[in-house]
Amino acid sequence: MEKFLLNWKSKDNRYPLIIRGARQIGKTYSISYFGKSNYKYFININFVNNPEYKDIFSDGYDVNKILQNITLRNPNLIFKPNETLIFFDEMQECPNCATSLKFFYLDGRYDVICSGSMMGLNYKEIDSVSVGYKEEVTMYSLDFEEYLWALGYHEEQIEDLYKKMIRLEPLSNTQMSVFLEAFHEYMVLGGMPQVVSLFVENKNYGGTYQIQQQIIRAYEEDIRKYARGLDQAKIARFYRNIAIFLGKDNKKYQITKIDSNARNREYIGIIDWINDSGIINICYLLKNLEFPLKGNYDLNNYKVYFMDTGLLVASLDEESNKDLRFNKNFNTYKGGIYENIVADMLVKAGFPLYYYKNDKSTIKMDFIIRDTDSIIPIEVKAKDSSTISLNKLIDNPKYSYVKYGIKLCEKNIGFNGKFYTFPYFLTFLLKRFINDIR
Repeated sequence: MEKFLLNWKSKDNRYPLIIRGARQIGKTYSISYFGKSNYKYFININFVNNPEYKDIFSDGYDVNKILQNITLRNPNLIFKPNETLIFFDEMQECPNCATSLKFFYLDGRYDVICSGSMMGLNYKEIDSVSVGYKEEVTMYSLDFEEYLWALGYHEEQIEDLYKKMIRLEPLSNTQMSVFLEAFHEYMVLGGMPQVVSLFVENKNYGGTYQIQQQIIRAYEEDIRKYARGLDQAKIARFYRNIAIFLGKDNKKYQITKIDSNARNREYIGIIDWINDSGIINICYLLKNLEFPLKGNYDLNNYKVYFMDTGLLVASLDEESNKDLRFNKNFNTYKGGIYENIVADMLVKAGFPLYYYKNDKSTIKMDFIIRDTDSIIPIEVKAKDSSTISLNKLIDNPKYSYVKYGIKLCEKNIGFNGKFYTFPYFLTFLLKRFINDIR
């Protein structure tokens, strides 16, 4: 995010920026750090902590008038053209803020960044009033590379992992042992900054579960607060049942299992809302392995993952939590935790999520990604079992776009002429790898 913000600031004709993302992933901290480090004047207006600022747009959207109203509230604030960043935080509490972005852009004297709870932001409404006058970026919780930074590992050590990956050279025993241990920690902790910070500071899991529980409760409170015009009970029920379906052999999310009288079409608006909230990742079934992937998915068949695997683990019962935290017994959850963390890592790497199975279910593939001219199946193995579906996809001439595959498991780097094998923790490097091997 820091690199993105610096690049944004370097643009001559930069648009006001909206940073999307779930609660408590570090948006406010990142923006504040950037603003204080790169601008002489940093103005932070939080519409939750300081609701009196909600009326600063009441006289219209002329920038001079907006700034006059802000300084009426706080005469100590200084606005100097080309040296000031204005940060509107918790913008969901003041929808008029979105309308002002057009006028700040046309005025051109001040940089503006907005952020807030994705549950409370009506992005369709924002698009309608600020299209063409804003830039958007989605921020996520820490990915595994950032987790390694938090532990103190350097970029050179991470780059060495990639060099071995691209050369198809096995990692050393020490590398496998050390990074697998770190990855198992990451599976339990996830990437929420407060959770990771406490773990790194104390060097144990003490207190991390309680923070994760607080975050889960905060998300449910946001559902009750912001799900206007939708059935809040249905949204809450949908959210609470994600872990249940991930624990089944068939991880497809089935609405009829949580609401016997419901149909998928009745939940489309609810699924869209909770997906837009940033707290889940949806993986859609592909009807055909053809391009474009986005044009081939089935809206009614999908798997749902937590956007942060640590929150998935924390949502399980207390006994399962203890088993996972202290025994690292991830296999008992039927591969659901491994799938969830791979989904999370793929999304953070920039991939949309799709899976595939044929009509007879004789071929099932956990994830499907692509490069510019080929479709790439990814099989996730909680145990190092056989890869029947992966071999069938690669060998069958019917799937002409499939030229090779990827297997993720707890084995070292390898290639057998058909598919690459990588340990799970290298998933964050897959996009770079795929681009380079082309």
